[in-house]
Amino acid sequence: MENTLYIALSYQTVMQRQMEVLANNIANVSTPGFKSEQMMFVEHLQDVLAEDDVSFVQDIAVVRDFREGGFTRTSEPLDVAITGKGWFVIDTPAGMRYSRNGHFQRDANGEIVTSSGYPVLGDNNRPISLPQNAADLVVAPDGTVSADKQVVGRIKLVAFANEQELRKEAESLYSTDAPSLPAGTARLRQGMIEESNVKAIVEVTNMMTAVREFQMAQKVIEEEHQRQLEAINTLTEPPAA
Repeated sequence: MENTLYIALSYQTVMQRQMEVLANNIANVSTPGFKSEQMMFVEHLQDVLAEDDVSFVQDIAVVRDFREGGFTRTSEPLDVAITGKGWFVIDTPAGMRYSRNGHFQRDANGEIVTSSGYPVLGDNNRPISLPQNAADLVVAPDGTVSADKQVVGRIKLVAFANEQELRKEAESLYSTDAPSLPAGTARLRQGMIEESNVKAIVEVTNMMTAVREFQMAQKVIEEEHQRQLEAINTLTEPPAA
């Protein structure tokens, strides 16, 4: 197989991966706190003896867009959105995890938990418990939680020096080995949810472009295959009598 086919196949491979990333973005267009992703491509040069370098396409990483999504008012007292750079700290069976999805609820024990039932931690790294019959719940911009005008805790917010180091997991959670930092100017908005920052029309347009690029690479492969067949037929054709 010649270099033309290798180059076209390398391009098809990254376009297929690009399609997977774009499809995942579109599937999460309605997931609160979801951050869109995109592939990072580089040119990979390979030295070829007595010829010019051959340029391949290689995908090296998935980059996430951590910009804020839009905010939707729900008026639910335990729906909380973060403005600015900050993350909720979630206690899971696998350890501390981080999330921007502030769609919280109260469990049977009165603790504030995620929709999956994981406790949301307070400043003391413990779950925040609400009185069983509390009716008036208020979450202040600094995270202070009050029930019937009595302070019961404060939602912990953290930040990270390099958010790209966060590893995405299921259920809108992220993990990292990097140390957390104070969230600084991040604030909370009660009764609101941060929506996904995916722009559906942009992702669909990018997907159409990826399909066209894949098809162009396939055309190159087919034309190169046909050229090789013609060359083989010419070289193996018996000489004229």
